[in-house]
Amino acid sequence: MGKAFPKVSIFQFLRSALSILKNPLPFHHRNFESKGNTFQLKIGFTRSVLFSRDAHFAQHALQKNQKKYQKSPIQTRDLAKYVGQGLLTANGKHWAKQRKLIQPAFQKKTLHGLLQKVDEVIHKELVKIETGKAFDIFPIFNDLAFNTVVQALFSNVIDQKAINRLQHITESNQRMMVKELRQPYLNWWFHVSGALKSALKQSLEARQILSKLIDDRIASGIRHDDLLDMLLDARYEDDTPMSREQLIDEILILFIAGHETTSNALTFTAALLARNPEVQDKLYAESLAADNEVDLLEKIKTLKYTNQVVNEAMRLYPPAYFIDRISIEKDQFDDFEIEAGTNILFSIFEIHRHTDFWERPEEFNPDRFADDSLKYSPYYYPFGAGPRMCIGNNFAMYEMILTVSHLVKKFKIKKETAPIAINPLITLKPKDVLLTFTPRDFEY
Repeated sequence: MGKAFPKVSIFQFLRSALSILKNPLPFHHRNFESKGNTFQLKIGFTRSVLFSRDAHFAQHALQKNQKKYQKSPIQTRDLAKYVGQGLLTANGKHWAKQRKLIQPAFQKKTLHGLLQKVDEVIHKELVKIETGKAFDIFPIFNDLAFNTVVQALFSNVIDQKAINRLQHITESNQRMMVKELRQPYLNWWFHVSGALKSALKQSLEARQILSKLIDDRIASGIRHDDLLDMLLDARYEDDTPMSREQLIDEILILFIAGHETTSNALTFTAALLARNPEVQDKLYAESLAADNEVDLLEKIKTLKYTNQVVNEAMRLYPPAYFIDRISIEKDQFDDFEIEAGTNILFSIFEIHRHTDFWERPEEFNPDRFADDSLKYSPYYYPFGAGPRMCIGNNFAMYEMILTVSHLVKKFKIKKETAPIAINPLITLKPKDVLLTFTPRDFEY
């Protein structure tokens, strides 16, 4: 018989309920420090969750023994009721079928054709940065990331009113889901008050907006060679296309997964640059040197230090700061037995800052990624790992590298010294990132 994981009682959980609602990370960190790299937290009299910052356990569940684990109800049920059964929320055969169908749309050669659209959005959105005064940069990057997904999916064939409504619904429903996850004891109130009904009604409205966009595209007969065209062209092995409902599910997933994580990562990157002027200078020099490259994919390849900076920012502040799994059969890791039906949350935030895996982990040091092998180590999971690694990881990296390069070429960020504040919701969000930008033209 295997060993049991150290336990944290339901009373400790309830005693810290209010602080957990605001930010659960300090509570988990205290438990990791006192209990070890994996502990069992009782969150009800019959329910418990395994929390782990053991990178080898994560590798075991996400890669080596991934067939014994699948996504937990947090995504397959709680998130799925808002966005349907797409790649992010599906399990088993349905997920495998969808992944195989959609994968070609996210290959590097396909994304190459979308880079011009992405670059145009970046230029358009960065113009909105105010100079000479401190302001919150997150809304700029949030719009930039959302509009990048919109352009990649729909080209210019969507009006601003529809964009604004889709963005509002996406963000509003994420806030509702956070309340449901953090305050499960109020589920009765969410039903009685009508808050849940209102959120689901908004989801239906988003689906109707997307369905009309698809109808308009089909009726126009015009190809744009964007992601929507690729998804409409995609065929299963029996040569049938996706159903309308499935197509909308996948588009909604792209909005959820493709905009918030990217805007978070970009904001944290800018905040880190404000605290590391010497890194800004290196990025600026690299950005100027890359100006001669016309082909955007080749340009991205030359921006090696920019790539390192983005990776290091995501190490310190991983947007997907937890990865959830549930064991679907009995398993063993080291000397521990894992029963079927065990809910597991891997803390990517803790793994990325663990002294066992990283030298001086609290320091911002892009040079640690100078060797590409670190990006593929079992200690680095900004996009997940194994077969379920984020399908849009290349798209996100291209977008972030181009954005950071344009940003530092256009602006200098005034030095800041205050600690960076975080707001852990469904993703790890920055909080009140007030930065001051100066146009580079004034100095050079």
